[in-house]
Amino acid sequence: MKQHLCKLIQLYQCSLCKLQYADGIAPLLLRLYLAPVMIQAGWTKYQSFDNIVQWFGDAEWGLGLPLPGLMAFLATSAELVGGILLLFGALTRLISIPLMITMIIAMATVHWQHGWLAIADSSSWLADGTLLLNESIIQSQEKLTAAKSLLQTHGHYDWLTSSGNFVILNNGIEFAATYFIMLLVLLFTGGGRYTSFDYWVKHLAINKHE
Repeated sequence: MKQHLCKLIQLYQCSLCKLQYADGIAPLLLRLYLAPVMIQAGWTKYQSFDNIVQWFGDAEWGLGLPLPGLMAFLATSAELVGGILLLFGALTRLISIPLMITMIIAMATVHWQHGWLAIADSSSWLADGTLLLNESIIQSQEKLTAAKSLLQTHGHYDWLTSSGNFVILNNGIEFAATYFIMLLVLLFTGGGRYTSFDYWVKHLAINKHE
């Protein structure tokens, strides 16, 4: 029995040793998921940059941030350039830092007041009975029911819902927090073995010195 257990442990450890050669797959998938999200966010800001500057600086209907022009430029460039770098795994650890800062600022200034949920769902255990519950989530089900009733009576409801059900956007911190955690993982892991530009630059540099 003991001998069989030792063999199983050895097999497990051997499998782990071999698995490390594929450990670049996980960071690659994180980068491929994050890159288009960041590029799209940065490109959208770039296309409407003046409006973004105004929104960043306006204290009444915007964020009321200081130096809105600079803040808008930093957010746009971090997301657009950072997304491209993530796609290729270039300067992965370095670019993860400003992107994480961007996510923190987004959570603190835009999403925090709406709680956790990105999509309003009053039945979610992430909202029910917690500090993350807000009035808009409580009222979301009533509003959604009213909207469906109006559409079923006066609109082409089957056609409108053929691509999916209607939801109410809550705009909580859920997505920004998720992106922050993924970027934090990349800060520690880097771009990934065999799958990133960072790895091959380091690999070639080591071989050159040898």
